[in-house]
Amino acid sequence: MDYGKYTLDNGLKLKLYTSMLKPRMIEEKMLILLRQGKISKWFSGIGQEAISVGVAMAMDPKEYILPMHRNLGVFTSRNIPLHRLFSQWQGKASGFTNGRDRSFHFGTQEYKIVGMISHLGPQLGVADGIALAELLKKRKRVTAVFTGEGATSEGDFHEALNIAAVWDLPVLFCIENNGYGLSTPTNEQFKCEHLADKGIGYGMESHIVDGNNILEVYTKIGALCKSIRENPRPVLVEFKTFRMRGHEEASGMKYVPQELLDQWAAKDPLENYVRYLNTENILSAEAEETYKKEILHEIDDNLKLAFAEEEIEADTGKELFSVYKEYDYEEVKPGAIIKNIRLVDAISDGLRQSMERHGNLVILGQDIAEYGGVFKITDGFINTFGKDRVRNTPICESAVVSAAMGLSINGMKAVMEMQFADFVSSGFNPIVNYLAKSHYRWEENANVVIRMPCGGGVAAGPFHSQTNEAWFTKTPGLKVVYPAFPYDAKGLLATAINDPNPVLFFEHKALYRSIYQNVPTDYYTLPLGKASLLKQGEDISVVSYGAGVHWALETLKDNKDIRADLIDLRCLQPLDIEAVFTSVKKTGKLIILQEDSLFGGVASDISALVMENCFEYLDAPVKRVASLETPIPFAKSLEDNYLPKKRFEVALLELLAY
Repeated sequence: MDYGKYTLDNGLKLKLYTSMLKPRMIEEKMLILLRQGKISKWFSGIGQEAISVGVAMAMDPKEYILPMHRNLGVFTSRNIPLHRLFSQWQGKASGFTNGRDRSFHFGTQEYKIVGMISHLGPQLGVADGIALAELLKKRKRVTAVFTGEGATSEGDFHEALNIAAVWDLPVLFCIENNGYGLSTPTNEQFKCEHLADKGIGYGMESHIVDGNNILEVYTKIGALCKSIRENPRPVLVEFKTFRMRGHEEASGMKYVPQELLDQWAAKDPLENYVRYLNTENILSAEAEETYKKEILHEIDDNLKLAFAEEEIEADTGKELFSVYKEYDYEEVKPGAIIKNIRLVDAISDGLRQSMERHGNLVILGQDIAEYGGVFKITDGFINTFGKDRVRNTPICESAVVSAAMGLSINGMKAVMEMQFADFVSSGFNPIVNYLAKSHYRWEENANVVIRMPCGGGVAAGPFHSQTNEAWFTKTPGLKVVYPAFPYDAKGLLATAINDPNPVLFFEHKALYRSIYQNVPTDYYTLPLGKASLLKQGEDISVVSYGAGVHWALETLKDNKDIRADLIDLRCLQPLDIEAVFTSVKKTGKLIILQEDSLFGGVASDISALVMENCFEYLDAPVKRVASLETPIPFAKSLEDNYLPKKRFEVALLELLAY
């Protein structure tokens, strides 16, 4: 390797050496502990230390790095105490995830590191969001994100690169091309000669770097970072390297030809660099031995601390409490001035007033800027808040969700508009696996609201009419809001934006312009998880949400002799089940109406909870009414048959007569 052309001072060259030596020695120790059964799993980065160390040391400590599971050198170069790393790998409390996740699946704001999840791709979009926040805060900082050659085939990779290019985000995309994705060689993963070529299609500057040459990595990344800070833009860097051990140790390396292993062994980044330092009289044999002893003592001393730490004891209360970031609801009471407006207007007003209240709030979505969104919720917003805060996005839901998470990580708030709730399936992974789990895993909240225009009754067919709230009520860590009235929608949206946890905010399209209500003109909040009792009666309890509330109201209006409690849930997670229990204990009968298809829906859980907790108060079986077990159809006659509105009245009368 050509080290001679890099004119760094000898002190820095030695620092680069010791910074590579430490992760190498830690790994060698971990492999011994793995064989002894003292750790459960290990993903080796032996042979790739120059990349992690070179990138981390070339960056400012205040700049975020998003590493992968072979980037131990990033963590050690950021000087994370080793006993905390060791405790993390052993699932102990001094680690970063309280035993809730393993290896490098963690982040730490203290060291500006945001760890990966096993789905790999979303962290690329997270880097976009972090970098966007840096731009909006007018800070000249780079965000570096790592990925392997295998993950470059994922859609998230392409979505993240596209967003970064369109928005000129200061992101350094680092691809570690180490030859294999688990056992699949690169020639079975992509057709282009170099992964750096993938940047061309996004109009992105790209570079190829020898990932085993520490001086080349450090010098090139340092120069790129300096340039990006002054001229913000994304840059793609492909590091040519090789994985010298299995994907993880249990995988082995039988699928790799021995001659290929021998070829790359000769390119070992540490051994070659040591020979260079020895030859140039920068590192003596005595000094080398001293460094190794010092690091070995550091490893052993910190291992003793980690091994001496007690195993975590399960505490159910603590586990449940850790799913969400604690939030003290701030009540802002409505003023006296009211205006009769539609649901769509109430949501728009609430969003606008939240933008005025929170200078760090950014709205993301397709066609939301000049066009004002397909439902005109954000019409005129760019004139007031500018395109920095009201941002049109490419059609790439997954990376936009991830970018919203990145904004949150970097101290901002985000509201993302799914153009239609149906399209959330394209962004499902980062919602349920990244946003939902981050606080539980490493105490990092997702200050993100995802607006979900949803529902049938508008003849929009199977891909624009779903009400898919049950996809998310199942996932711990998410909050789900589903208002039926303008007053509720405005106040609940304000609270959802204030809440530091991820919120799915469902807005029924058929109600947007058909439901009017007197709504306070100024800013106010309503608590999440508090149902609304719309009607009171002794005969039966009717529970619903969204459009179902209006169907129930219409049915009760047509049957004035029925004295019913009508409960509008308003919020599905957290769920005000106590309001349901109280009503059932009074009436003895319960019917639950939902627009979603029956199986696995919210009504099923409410029914089960009532059966478990109020069985002795029931005078009849709990009745669920829902849409047909089919996709929602297009033709009006078919859609009317699909929706449960007409069937509800029949079921209600049958239950009353039981």
